[in-house]
Amino acid sequence: MRVYAGYDAVTGERHYLSEIVKKGPKAAAEAEKTRTRLLSQVDEQRNPKTRATMNQLLDAYMEVVDVEPTTKKRYGQDVKRLREVWGKLQLSQIQPDVVERYYAQLRRCRERCKGREKHVKHRRMKAHECDEMCVQVPCKPLSVSSIRSLHWVLVSAFHQAVRWRRIGQNPLEAVQAPAAKPPDPRPPSSQEAARILAEAAKDPDWVAFLWLAMMTGARRGELCALKREDLDLDAKVLSVSHGMKLIDKQWVREGTKTHQHRRIALDDKTIEVLRSYLTRADERATALSLTIPADSYVFSLEPDGSRPMIPDTVTQRYDRMVGRAGSAGTRTT
Repeated sequence: MRVYAGYDAVTGERHYLSEIVKKGPKAAAEAEKTRTRLLSQVDEQRNPKTRATMNQLLDAYMEVVDVEPTTKKRYGQDVKRLREVWGKLQLSQIQPDVVERYYAQLRRCRERCKGREKHVKHRRMKAHECDEMCVQVPCKPLSVSSIRSLHWVLVSAFHQAVRWRRIGQNPLEAVQAPAAKPPDPRPPSSQEAARILAEAAKDPDWVAFLWLAMMTGARRGELCALKREDLDLDAKVLSVSHGMKLIDKQWVREGTKTHQHRRIALDDKTIEVLRSYLTRADERATALSLTIPADSYVFSLEPDGSRPMIPDTVTQRYDRMVGRAGSAGTRTT
């Protein structure tokens, strides 16, 4: 049974909805029901407007999606995974049950090995002769956060397809996203924090960074991106408006993760720590005949504050320090 549905939204060619009715004594009646249903879809504009594939939709979606470079890079990884499974399928073939079974497979094994404890990870998806690059690996589930990321890329792409009238409705609206695991932060206790600061006090500049992190709760990237103009010690206020982000293997100062500016009130002890830190930095710069401008970075390994500290470097130093403190009884995660 074929029903004319206008012109293909992508190719511009005539577009037909088609469905096969099995032969038998009731075939004629079933064919008439099918014809009525397909015509109803066309009349109500609920039918797919194209025979376009997932690959074509994902190409178009990645062209127009407006997100930050780091987010778009992550989307690209999700799109690659989706192409491997559904790239050649028509959009009308992506139905809720297909998607939910796919998520269930990923929760069992990211390689979708159908439940085997071990499977062969092939060097390529297409037919080939296996060699030493095709290795046997144990099953490893894909994390819930990664599956949720895939889900929201799919939802967004199909939402665009509806807006572009390539399909009549978004099949992902009937799909339940995997439930996110509740956060389980484990900050150090007050006693552990005291031991960490005591260990950090061997370097007064380093302890100033950690003190500000503990007192304000700012992210490491936000602290690394702080400039002197963000500090108003007289008013006892810290302005957080930027963070350091890794883009194409380069750390760049951009807006905060939440795209919101914050003003944080500082207590007297924090003001004292910061004044002492800035005074030491000024004295080092003066000894080298340098002047630290107002737009210099607060935390920098350069005497003039011209370059920020790298967030990854901060994390590595913190982990090493906590390891040393842990040998004396400090346990943090």
